[in-house]
Amino acid sequence: QVQLQESGPGLVKPSQTLSLICTVSGGSITTNYYFWSWIRQPPGKGLEWMGAIGDGGSTVYGDPVKGRFTISRDIAKNSVYLQMNSLKPEDTAVYYCALQRVGASNYDSWGQGTQVIVSS
Repeated sequence: QVQLQESGPGLVKPSQTLSLICTVSGGSITTNYYFWSWIRQPPGKGLEWMGAIGDGGSTVYGDPVKGRFTISRDIAKNSVYLQMNSLKPEDTAVYYCALQRVGASNYDSWGQGTQVIVSS
């Protein structure tokens, strides 16, 4: 079973940059038909999909973060990254990475999430 583990700094000031890491075990991030998504949940709000990277390395982003967030991967480390630039207080949330197979309606696996707080 594929397992995901998010990690990264928990506190950052507005306008700064922060990177999160999603370390994958039990499966390869290059497996065909796998998409690796980043999803967040702000306090008191629902889940918000931010973007994903596919098995071939192509990326797609949601409108709220397009141009400000970047998803990448390191095949050797079997990890997926989320770089967040120009952070705002409204980016405060629990950030999750999740695995979805192409054509599936649900996510196969989720990480436990990591808290990010943007505050001066």
